[in-house]
Amino acid sequence: MMLEYGLVQVYTGNGKGKTTASLGLALRAVGRGMRVCMIQFIKGGGPYGEHMAAAKFSPLLTIHQTGRDTWLFRDNLDPEDVRIARESLDLGRQVLTGGAYDLVILDEINGAAWFGLISADDILALISRKPPQVELVLTGRNADSRVIDAADLVTEMVEVKHYYQQGVQARIGIEK
Repeated sequence: MMLEYGLVQVYTGNGKGKTTASLGLALRAVGRGMRVCMIQFIKGGGPYGEHMAAAKFSPLLTIHQTGRDTWLFRDNLDPEDVRIARESLDLGRQVLTGGAYDLVILDEINGAAWFGLISADDILALISRKPPQVELVLTGRNADSRVIDAADLVTEMVEVKHYYQQGVQARIGIEK
């Protein structure tokens, strides 16, 4: 199924649920026979539950996990993290413009830009190259104001309360 027209969505903010919201959209699209590709920036480790689900929804849902399983620090970036993010950006460009997918999700791309692994200009260039029938979703905290301005829909997840503050770690099937 091809979309009549695609828009640009941004899910940002410090609250939980940005990736989960984009996966809900992916599930809805796959249910309608659409082809979906998610590229996860700065998400090493895993596997996460969504990777196992993608295998069950293949070939309609594809997820590329990128990044190392380590913490990032804005003031001390490892060149390897920059290299991986640039490769992920190149993959995102190919997937977005290649014609194989109806919905492209670039998960944590806003965070990758905030950390300085890529630039907001890189994201804006992707938006400008988006084919008319492709829906593009950009997730991650700290979305640049120019990316927000360029989007058609922006949702900000706001943390009101989080069980992490009580020492609850990421749980399999919920956060992983």
